[in-house]
Amino acid sequence: MNPDDLVVSFAPGSMMILNVVLGLIMFGIALDTSVDDFKAVAKAPRAMAIALIAQIVLLPAVTFGLTLVLQVQGSIALGMILVACCPPGNISQVLTYRARGNVALSVSMTAVANVLYIFVLPLSLAFWGGLHPTGREFLEEVSLNGWQMMAEILLIIGLPFALGFLLRARFPRFAARVQPFARWISLIALVGFIVAALVGNWAVFVAVLGIVLSVVFLHDAIALGLGYASARLGGLAPRDRKAITFEVGIRNAGLGLGLVFTFFGGLGGMAVVAGWWGVWDIIAGLIVASLWAWRTKRAEGAGASAGGGGPAGAGASGPAAASDGAGAGAPGAAS
Repeated sequence: MNPDDLVVSFAPGSMMILNVVLGLIMFGIALDTSVDDFKAVAKAPRAMAIALIAQIVLLPAVTFGLTLVLQVQGSIALGMILVACCPPGNISQVLTYRARGNVALSVSMTAVANVLYIFVLPLSLAFWGGLHPTGREFLEEVSLNGWQMMAEILLIIGLPFALGFLLRARFPRFAARVQPFARWISLIALVGFIVAALVGNWAVFVAVLGIVLSVVFLHDAIALGLGYASARLGGLAPRDRKAITFEVGIRNAGLGLGLVFTFFGGLGGMAVVAGWWGVWDIIAGLIVASLWAWRTKRAEGAGASAGGGGPAGAGASGPAAASDGAGAGAPGAAS
């Protein structure tokens, strides 16, 4: 069955629920964001520049090339491009913490990127989608209105972000108590929603199961690898590499799914790619973060053992321990 001919059904009430969940995700990100996070751009301009270039320029370009190499159908190709054009997801911070990376940098990058993507996403999707030989026909069919999409994104992620940011600035203690609940409740709700949508459209999912599973697996692996490679080639410290790896590799596919139903009428290939990506990138991210944490812990243990016991040993363990501190660029830090 041709994915280009499939349509995923979605009740209007469900669409409202999805928008609320997406808004709650952005609200949770904002509750963990302060003015200092935006000022951090000046303190770490190279890391921020690498992260933004990798997300805004390299990831969509590499994704475009991947769709041509794989020769996937137009709707699947456009779904892959849409996901690549989406802003980073808030779980990137959780995964960075799990991997013992630079969480402060992750928070700053997520905050800055989500503000920029209000304007970047429509432009990027129109550009790369319009270039695609089979995907552009769907853009032409819906007569994609960049301003309308920008307004939709502003409503879904811009407004909740602004409200959460102001709440954090005015009531920081309250925001600190609420933020963990908002983060996890919204994440669980989003995953549950996507799973329910896939199950509710099981026939469509099964029809494209083989191609979508392999495509999303490969696409997600390339996104994570691109983030790491960009940070490594940029000469960043190990903890920064971890943050940028997840910042680039974890996308807000839930937003992409909402846009598929708002602007593309639930086009089957696009919807299934965005939906399955939203589940798989969390699984893949947790695997990578856990392996990274294990490797870092083992490297620290080896450094402590090499240093021996007593005061001398304590001093010798400094470089290894730096992999979780400010001196992440030290030779002993695990990469």
